[in-house]
Amino acid sequence: MSLLVVSAKDVAKIAATFEPQELTDLMAQVFHSLSKAEKSPGEASGIHQPHRISVPVTNHTGLFMPSRIEPFGTAIKVVSVPTSTAPPLVKEAGLPGTTLVLDETSGAVKAVVNARQLTALRNAAGSLLATRLLSIPDAKPRKLVAFGAGAQIAAHISLFLKHFSTITSCTIFNRSINTRLSTLASRLKAEAGSVNIDVSSLPKDTQDDAFRAAVREADLIITATSSTTPFFPSDYVKPGAHLCLIGSYTPKMYVQCHEMSSLHHSSTLNLVDRHEVDTDLVKRAGRVVVDSRAACLVEAGELITAGLRPFDLVEIGELLQPAVSADGSGSVWAAQDELVRKVQAAGDVTIFKSVGVGVQDVAIASAVARKAAQESIGTIVADYDELS
Repeated sequence: MSLLVVSAKDVAKIAATFEPQELTDLMAQVFHSLSKAEKSPGEASGIHQPHRISVPVTNHTGLFMPSRIEPFGTAIKVVSVPTSTAPPLVKEAGLPGTTLVLDETSGAVKAVVNARQLTALRNAAGSLLATRLLSIPDAKPRKLVAFGAGAQIAAHISLFLKHFSTITSCTIFNRSINTRLSTLASRLKAEAGSVNIDVSSLPKDTQDDAFRAAVREADLIITATSSTTPFFPSDYVKPGAHLCLIGSYTPKMYVQCHEMSSLHHSSTLNLVDRHEVDTDLVKRAGRVVVDSRAACLVEAGELITAGLRPFDLVEIGELLQPAVSADGSGSVWAAQDELVRKVQAAGDVTIFKSVGVGVQDVAIASAVARKAAQESIGTIVADYDELS
């Protein structure tokens, strides 16, 4: 049996071919299946998400995350998170990641897919799906504000600008004006055309007039950092704004999440210290949409500190129902309108909080591997599993 190897450059080439609708359809199927499985755990759901395994490596914490979801298949993502004592160059290199995709018939690994960009891409697709679901009909967002300059923010902004043609300005705040931020700005300016891309360092004082005005004018706010303090007070955010809270984990957070999930601890240790928005803003939403209720109740510091209960959280999969496309070519998602309206009416802002679920990795890696095979992208290792 041959093996397909899809490098980071190959993944970037393939990712650029995905349309927003294609990605949101993919994530809709994942989240709907996930919520359905969690409501009926005794039934054969085709979803398996064992707890992640963490292994200490010299400069990293190695994370091994297997998952299965029908009809996409089975995969395991391996991510190395730099430790706090790792050399600066190791930390700056980010999180090396690879996903192994299995062949469902033979059980052998059929593809090795570089996952550096895929986690960000699947998270961005989930955020866009939530934003589309929670937006009022015919919403025309014009101003986007983002916090961070990493892969998550890059993927989110690119996908949101690609989908929302009404966006005219995008402001990115980062802890400092560095090479990564400048590179991101240059890339977005080349992609976005007429959209005004502005970058700035976070002010030392949140009372800064320009900063306050930027947040107050935002229709969409995206945060993807490891901040332990809120970026702005709740009253900066205007009624009707939508927020996507992604965040990122430190190695300690990764390990704690694994340990707490495995032991079913209700304590959150240092996880509650991670906040990108304040409690007042969380409570303004009334009900918060999440990717996984169980995961967010353990891992989402902002929601835990705000004292949100399971009832206060609505899974994105619960807002969806299968539908048949107009031309009958396949299944697409449709909103559960009544529940969506209840979420919208629960507060004067809407919030989507994502901590990531393993079955998303299976779906996106399988989609990339399929496109790579169709377009002859990547490297084929012939007779990989043959002895002679």
